[in-house]
Amino acid sequence: KSPLFLVNYPEPYRSQILDYLFKPNFGASLHILKVEIGGDGQTTDGTEPSHMHYALDENYFRGYEWWLMKEAKKRNPDIILMGLPWSFPGWLGKHYNWPYVNLQLTAYYVMTWIVGAKHYHDLDIDYIGIWNERSFDINYIKVLRRMLNYQGLHRVKIIASDNLWEPISASMLLDPELLEVIDVIGAHYPGTHTVKDAKLTKKKLWSSEDFSTLNNDVGAGCLGRILNQNYINGYMTATIAWNLVASYYEQLPYGRCGLMTAQEPWSGHYVVESPIWVSAHTTQFTQPGWYYLKTVGHLEKGGSYVALTDGQGNLTIIVETMSHKHSKCIRPFLPYFNVSHQFATFVLKGSFSEIPELQVWYTKLGRPSTRFLFKQLDSLWLLDSGGTFTLELQEDELFTLTTLTTGTKGSYPLPPKSRPFPQVYKDDFDVDYPFFSEAPNFADQTGVFEYFTNIEDPGEHRFTLRQVLNQRPITWAADAYNTISIIGDYKWSNLTVTCDVYIETPEKGGVFIAGRVNKGGILIRGARGVFFWIFANGTYRVTGDLGGWIIYALGHVDVTAKKWYTLTLIINGRFSSGM
Repeated sequence: KSPLFLVNYPEPYRSQILDYLFKPNFGASLHILKVEIGGDGQTTDGTEPSHMHYALDENYFRGYEWWLMKEAKKRNPDIILMGLPWSFPGWLGKHYNWPYVNLQLTAYYVMTWIVGAKHYHDLDIDYIGIWNERSFDINYIKVLRRMLNYQGLHRVKIIASDNLWEPISASMLLDPELLEVIDVIGAHYPGTHTVKDAKLTKKKLWSSEDFSTLNNDVGAGCLGRILNQNYINGYMTATIAWNLVASYYEQLPYGRCGLMTAQEPWSGHYVVESPIWVSAHTTQFTQPGWYYLKTVGHLEKGGSYVALTDGQGNLTIIVETMSHKHSKCIRPFLPYFNVSHQFATFVLKGSFSEIPELQVWYTKLGRPSTRFLFKQLDSLWLLDSGGTFTLELQEDELFTLTTLTTGTKGSYPLPPKSRPFPQVYKDDFDVDYPFFSEAPNFADQTGVFEYFTNIEDPGEHRFTLRQVLNQRPITWAADAYNTISIIGDYKWSNLTVTCDVYIETPEKGGVFIAGRVNKGGILIRGARGVFFWIFANGTYRVTGDLGGWIIYALGHVDVTAKKWYTLTLIINGRFSSGM
C-alpha cells in the first residue's frame, strides 16, 4: 500500500529485501502476491494511481505494483498473482460514489488491467477480486466473468467477496450461475472460523486478508497460530497477510504491520522481522497444489498441528504452541485458551511409514535469552522407531518436520544503521525518464501526484510534480476534500518549507504548503497542522487544519492561475510566518 518506500531503496538493499520476501527457500518464500488495483483513492496508508485516471486514458506504468509483481516473478516464477480494487476512478461512477452504475464499464476497466499486465509486463494474473470489504453486485460478478471469457481470459479465476463469509455464501447457494462463476470464497479476518453456508458451496475457502498486526513477536505468534488454525478450524487453504512489507511512514495507520520493515530508503536500513521466519515454517516446506491430510487438529494441552503432502511421498508437519498472550492478532477478538508444557507423539502410517528421516526446523518466540528463529535442528531418524516420534513442546514454539531438504535460513550482511529522514531535503523533480511515476518519499494521501514534464516551459519549471486527478474517485475510505501528499519526519516541529507552485484552475483553484501535519491514511480528513494557502481568486489564508475550519489569518494577495509563485512557510515554536 502507498507509498512503498521499497522502490527507492538503494541497491543492494532493495534486492535483499525482495529476496527475503520472495526468493524460494530463502526467507518468507511467499506463494501468493496479492496487489491493489490502484483506483486513485485513499486505501489505508495512501492513494495508489489508477491505470485509467480519465475515460480515454490508459497507462500501465504508474505506481509500483507492476514493478513489484515482476520482481516477485523473477524470484519465483510460480508465485500466484491476485488483483483487487479498493477505490475506482471517479468517471466510472457517473457522479455517483458507486462502482456498479455501469456494470459493463467497471468490468471493462478491471479487464483492461489484467490485459495490460500481460501485454506490457508479461504478467499472468491468476485471481481477480470484486471490491475490497464493500458490497458486491451479483450481476457485476456474472458480467465480469463473461467479459473475461470474451477476452479469452478463461484461466483467470474469480474470488469473492473479500469481506465476510455472508452474504456471499448464501447468495451462491441460491443462484446456480453465481455459484459457477466464483472459484474461491475469500473472507477477511475470519478468526480461523468459517460458516456452514461457505462449506456447503464446496468451493475453496481462503482467508484472503489476515494478520495486519505489529510485526514483533506477538505479531509473529498471531501469524503462526492462524497459518495452522485457519485450516484446522475453518478449512481455509490459503492465508494472505496484509501487508507484505512495512514500507511507509511508521506514523501512518498500521505502522509496522508488514511481514518485515523497510521504512528508511534514505538510510538503507531494514529489519527482517520474526513473521518472515514464521512464514518460512509453512512456505518453505509446502507449495500450492499440496494437500492437507485429514489428520490435523489441536493438541491436548494447547497448540495445533497440520500435515501436508504433495501426493508423491513428501510429508510436512507443522506444529505450533502459541500462547494466548503472545499470539493475539489485531482482530477479531480471541477467546482465552491455555497452552502448557506437553509431549506429543506422532505415528506415521501407510506409505509414510517408509520415511527414513525428517528434517527439523524450530522457532521459539519471546524472551531474547531463549529465542530462536527458524533454526535447523538435528534430523529425526525414524527407521528404528517404527515411524513413531515424540516432541517435547513448550509454549510459543513452532516445529516443522519434513522430508524436504531444501529449507534454508537466508541471510545477508547487516544493512546500514537506522537514521532519521534527512534534516535538509530538496527535490527539483528534474528527471528526464523517471522509472516510477511518483517522486521518492512523497506519500499521496488524497489525489495523485506524478512527475510531469512541462514542455512549454523552457526555464526552471520544466520538470514538475503535478496533481493529476480532475474529480473525486469512487472512494473506499474518507478521502479529504483537498488533495495532499506528505513527506519528511513526523517529529519535525520547527521547520521551513519552500515550494514553487502553479494553480491550474482559474477562479476556483488554489494550493497550499504545510508543516506539523499530524495525520494521514484513512484519518487524513482530520489532519491538523499549519497550512498556508493561496487561491486563484486573489486571497490567502492560514489554517490549523486540512479541512480549513480553523482559520488563523486571511486576506488579499496578488495571485492568479497559470503563473508560478514561490511559497515559503516558517514554523518556529508558537509562531509561524509565510511569504
